[in-house]
Amino acid sequence: MSYKEIYQQSIEQPEDFWRDKAQALPWFKFPHTILSKDDNGIDRWFADGEMNTAYMALDHHVENGRADQLALIYDSPVSGQKRQYTYRELRDEVAKAAGMIADQGVSKGDRVIIYMPMIPEAAIAMLACARLGAIHSVVFGGFAANELAVRIDDAEPALIISASCGIEISKIIEYKPLLDEAIELASHDTPKCIILQRPQAAAAMTAGRDLDWNETMVSAEAVDCTPVKAIDPLYILYTSGTTGKPKGVVRDNGGHAVAMNYSMHAVYDINPGEVFWAASDVGWVVGHSYIVYAPLLRGCTTIFYEGKPILTPDAGAFWRVASEYSASALFAAPTAFRAIKKSDPDGEMIKDYDLSALKTIFMAGERLDPPTYEWTVEKTGKPVNDHWWQTETGWAIAGNMLGLEPMTVKPGSATVPAPGYNVKILDDYGTEMGPNGQGYIAVKLPLPPSCMPTIWNNHERFVDDYLERFPGYYVSGDGGYIDDDGYVFVMGRIDDVINIAGHRLSTGEMEEIVADHPAVAECAVFGINDALKGEVPLGMVLIKDGIDIDEETLNNELKAMVRKKIGAIACYNKTLIVTRLPKTRSGKILRRVLRQIAAGEEYTVPSTIDDPASLAELESVIKDHDIN
Repeated sequence: MSYKEIYQQSIEQPEDFWRDKAQALPWFKFPHTILSKDDNGIDRWFADGEMNTAYMALDHHVENGRADQLALIYDSPVSGQKRQYTYRELRDEVAKAAGMIADQGVSKGDRVIIYMPMIPEAAIAMLACARLGAIHSVVFGGFAANELAVRIDDAEPALIISASCGIEISKIIEYKPLLDEAIELASHDTPKCIILQRPQAAAAMTAGRDLDWNETMVSAEAVDCTPVKAIDPLYILYTSGTTGKPKGVVRDNGGHAVAMNYSMHAVYDINPGEVFWAASDVGWVVGHSYIVYAPLLRGCTTIFYEGKPILTPDAGAFWRVASEYSASALFAAPTAFRAIKKSDPDGEMIKDYDLSALKTIFMAGERLDPPTYEWTVEKTGKPVNDHWWQTETGWAIAGNMLGLEPMTVKPGSATVPAPGYNVKILDDYGTEMGPNGQGYIAVKLPLPPSCMPTIWNNHERFVDDYLERFPGYYVSGDGGYIDDDGYVFVMGRIDDVINIAGHRLSTGEMEEIVADHPAVAECAVFGINDALKGEVPLGMVLIKDGIDIDEETLNNELKAMVRKKIGAIACYNKTLIVTRLPKTRSGKILRRVLRQIAAGEEYTVPSTIDDPASLAELESVIKDHDIN
């Protein structure tokens, strides 16, 4: 069948379509009810099915010929450690860890917060919770104590699992003092903590509350998998909200497992036995979906990489890992490749490694600008595929469906909707727009399996944020358009669309043009207030290493480029050269904060920021240029 036929079936006959995909997994009790509504009127998948995600991801493979295949490869240039686990070894570690967790009184439905760096024990803890039917909530390692406290109070964990420290390139980040402060700040009383002591920094233990991971594991006994309903939560993952309070995205067990397994085939064209590498962190949704769960559900080998794309030790880090473990696919955010491009603009380090096993490079997490796409394709000689998805969905809303029917790439587009996602472009009144009309990207209900059914402890907020604006649709919060060929172009968050003298223009489109300048390594374009036109764009750029260009020359050249591609209506007249841009730890540029700084407004330093000092630097630059 062609992509078009498969996609149409998924939209017109969703129950038949997803029943078929569910049959690829080993259920304890296969669901009779495929699609139904819960008490809140929300669509739910496989409601009466019984299963266990850890069983599907580990035990099933051990029992069916993959016991001695590698399941997880740990590679840590920051600690100098490497470890490997077969499916049998990982299953056994997870079963014992589940016993250790159960010994602390944790059972089905209880929450466990995991506050760990990119080490195998993070995956083991996640899978151990799944084995018990407990609900894990992973918090990005090193998050500020206040942010961790907020998550403790919302999730109300029966147990917290942490490590003594994380390692950021060569800097040791001690987690335990942050954890202790968070527990002190939180109203919820956490009875027990399990701490993995890392040799880089020993943690002080609190008597009566803290247990040593290694010591406790010695006495733990392996436990079997606990059957759960498909609609029982697997995890809660907190994502930033516009109100400042994080939103606890809830993920079901059953729909998640079905979508993860299917997406490995449909989106990534990865077969059982292949090595899949998502260069992300378990603190983010990519780490949940494509470091831990999807590769193991599919019977693949996953890579746990504790390092960076550069400086650990150099810009050849990604190519070394892909070569050493014969990875079939590499998946990372565009910002990682921009960092590599900035450090090694001619791609010389790529030549040092054998990438013959690497079939495809995937990018997501932010908009893939055409210059980064073109550089990566040119220097690696590998196909590069952008795809678009969200924490809320857990897997791709749109992408190049390589396992169904590979399509011609259009730089700047995430390609086509994934099966199950009835993607529409809506205007301000909720009317569907025709080809090339820019508006709100929405998905007509029902959403496919794996998408969030609620926000933990706050269903009203789920409805308000995602469903209320356009009844019958899930509103993604992103803006864009669908072209004549059905390709989806995501132009950025709706609030990244600026209104210049009554004309709505995408800053994402301007960023494409600015990034195409040969001197520009990375950029951000956002709107600033203008007395005459309401808003005008401001560009901030990082210059490639080794290139000397003054700000006035660059500004004039970029102004001409934007005028040529968009027109004078864009009013692009100002570019600032900076040495760094404020980003989240997952690599997203904090454009809203940039706008607030440029407007001279008060702003909150986000807990997710990677380099808080970058904000002070930008304030100084903006003040020097008298922007506001």
